[in-house]
Amino acid sequence: MKKLINSADTVLEESLDGLAAAHADILLLGAERKFVRRRTLKPGKVALISGGGSGHEPLHAGFVGVGMLDAACPGQVFTSPTPDQMIEAAEAVDTGAGVLFIVKNYEGDVMNFTMAAEMAGREIVSVVTNDDVAVEKSTYTTGRRGVAGTLIVEKMVGAAAEKGMPLAALKTLGDDVNRRTRSMGVALLPCTVPAAGRPNFTLADNEMEMGVGIHGEPGRRRVPLASADAIAAEMLNAILDDLAPGKGSEVLLLVNGFGATPLIELYLMANSAKRILDGAGITATRFLTGSYVTSLDMAGASITVSVLDSQSKELWDAPVHTAALRWGT
Repeated sequence: MKKLINSADTVLEESLDGLAAAHADILLLGAERKFVRRRTLKPGKVALISGGGSGHEPLHAGFVGVGMLDAACPGQVFTSPTPDQMIEAAEAVDTGAGVLFIVKNYEGDVMNFTMAAEMAGREIVSVVTNDDVAVEKSTYTTGRRGVAGTLIVEKMVGAAAEKGMPLAALKTLGDDVNRRTRSMGVALLPCTVPAAGRPNFTLADNEMEMGVGIHGEPGRRRVPLASADAIAAEMLNAILDDLAPGKGSEVLLLVNGFGATPLIELYLMANSAKRILDGAGITATRFLTGSYVTSLDMAGASITVSVLDSQSKELWDAPVHTAALRWGT
């Protein structure tokens, strides 16, 4: 194992310290590094909190700031944060308008965020993301996994919260964006969890895992390595069959790297995906390409399609200022 670490036991703590130092204009660390919070809160605004296991950076801490999250709770690598982290985060960032949790559909995350909402003694509602079309059930889920589409929910709901939308309406909006968003991924090489010191699954040189999860969970099947066009076609066929956007639909296209995939390959995949969408009579009018919902050093990518309307276009285009996303500010 070759990694830029000091000790497998201190990876998360030292990384959070570096994040907070590098983005001190945006972020603060909570006590005992239980959460990352927005430095300057906006009074009267609904507080948005998300979180999950580390190893998916910049999700979620990298999306804390103006126009997105007010706080993020990082668990250890691929391990859910604990309810006390969410409770303390809610106490720190709730300015009186209530709290919205945005939770990826993994059993540990859902259980711990639900416990926190019940124990916090304040008004909290949740949006659960489940955009992965690859499998209906997986290693850590009942139902579909929440993956890169979570970023889109956080961005659009974050923009609406910044504009003053109340809690109940934000919940409705988040559920609607989640319903209009689908994703699927492929792995070319596994990742290595620092504490384990070895890859968390194996792939032969000529194999790929189609429909892989962001923790390396099995996908639909293991198949021979194919061209970028063929990979994009298989993922988009699954996405479009499930999402069923009408011809003439406008969509947001997110091509997301899993941590070890260079941008030259991600933009190539974006080009392949756009041509497939064009052929289906669907127009990508918004794009995001890069490594945003990663799996440590896994090689591979996911494609996410989110159907747009006038409101969602306005919310996506709204200003955002976080460590990982910045525009319009």
